[in-house]
Amino acid sequence: MSERDPRHPEEEENVSETAGAGAELARTERELLRRFDPGSRALVIAGVMLVLVLSSVLPWVGGAAGWQVLVGQADPALHVGLLPRLFSINSTIVGIAVGALALVTRRWAIAWIAALAGVVVSFEGVIAIWSRQTVPNAGPGIGLVLAVVCMFVLAIQWLRIVWSRD
Repeated sequence: MSERDPRHPEEEENVSETAGAGAELARTERELLRRFDPGSRALVIAGVMLVLVLSSVLPWVGGAAGWQVLVGQADPALHVGLLPRLFSINSTIVGIAVGALALVTRRWAIAWIAALAGVVVSFEGVIAIWSRQTVPNAGPGIGLVLAVVCMFVLAIQWLRIVWSRD
């Protein structure tokens, strides 16, 4: 005897539809688990990212603005050095690019990268400030200090988001 009943072919269709719906539901659940909802922190992060961008027009080293340090057009007499330049590059990549990517995609993996890299870049900024304080001619400017504070706030906000996962 055959297990299929020729009188009820719609049962086979119902079983395949149920299996397809179950697979779709599992796929949707996995997709939702990969995403986060920043809530009101998204506004805070976006605001701090804007302040980070605005800090690039303020003086970082002597009279050189942050954007000049970033692109390497600071006055050679200032002896900017590697650390402020490295911080300017990494704060732009991590603070602005990775942060924006994490906000747009809302992926946990990118949020983790933004959090952990933000912590590293924050300490890089502290070392950049320290390196400018040990030079006799041009100390750290207000833009550099503001950028470091922004990176610390971004790192803390991203860490709060990634630790909020259920």
